[in-house]
Amino acid sequence: MIAKKCLIHEIQYLFEEYIQGLSSPFDSFLEEHILESAYYMLQEGSKAVGYYAIHNNELLTQFYISRPYQMHSQKMFSHVLEHHTVNSLFVPTCDELFISLALDKDFTINKQAYFFQDNQVEIIESNVTGDESFRPANLEDLQQIQQICGEFLDHYERRIESGELFTYYRGAELLGIGVVGKSKLFKGLASIGMFTNEAYRKQGIGRVIILELRKWCHKQDIKPISGCWYYNEASKRTLESAGMVTKTRLLRINVT
Repeated sequence: MIAKKCLIHEIQYLFEEYIQGLSSPFDSFLEEHILESAYYMLQEGSKAVGYYAIHNNELLTQFYISRPYQMHSQKMFSHVLEHHTVNSLFVPTCDELFISLALDKDFTINKQAYFFQDNQVEIIESNVTGDESFRPANLEDLQQIQQICGEFLDHYERRIESGELFTYYRGAELLGIGVVGKSKLFKGLASIGMFTNEAYRKQGIGRVIILELRKWCHKQDIKPISGCWYYNEASKRTLESAGMVTKTRLLRINVT
C-alpha cells in the first residue's frame, strides 16, 4: 500500500464513506481543521482504499481505510506517523477506527472539547419579551458587535452578509450574539454558538440565544449541533440547559 498527496475531490467517495460510518457528528471547529488539511490517498495497486489528512504539517486530523483493507490499518497508521512531522492528533470519539489506532500507541491523551447534539425535546419557555429582540444581524449592527465581541469570531461583516449571525438586544443594548454555521460535511446540520456581553453574563442570556438558535434551525429543517472547550463548564451548562446533550468528545493526542 502506498500513499500520495491528493485533492479532496479525488477521495470524495471515501470521505462520504467515512462520514457515514461515524456514530455521531462533530462541530465546525473540527470540521474547519479537517477541510483546511492536506490530503493523502492510500492506494492498493491503482485503487484508492483510504486516506489521511494533516493540518499545518503537524496535526493529523483524519485517518481512514475502507473496511475490506482495514487489516492494513495499524501498519499504515505507523507509516504515516513515521514519514510525517506529526506531533499530535485530533481524534473525535465518534471515529472508532482512528481512536482505536491512537490508543494502540499509548500516546498522551488530552481532552480538547465536548460535541453536543439536540436532545429533540421541545422547550416551550422563551425569555425574549418586552423590549427584547432576537433577530438576524445586519450591517447596522456591525460596529456594536465588533465592540462587544472583539476577537470571538473573525470576518464579522462577511458572516452578517451570509446570514450566520443573530443579535439579542434589550432596547438599544446588545446582550449577545448567536452564530449558525451550516456544515460542509454533514447534510442538514449546522453548528450553533453564542457570545454574551460581559456586562450581562450569568443572567441566562446565553441560554436564551441557544434556545432561539435551536428554534431557528428547527424551522429551517436543520439539526443543530454545537461544541465547547472541554474545561469551559459555564458553556457546557448553558448548552445543556438549552436542550443540547453530549456523548462525544474531541481528544488531542500528543505523539511526542
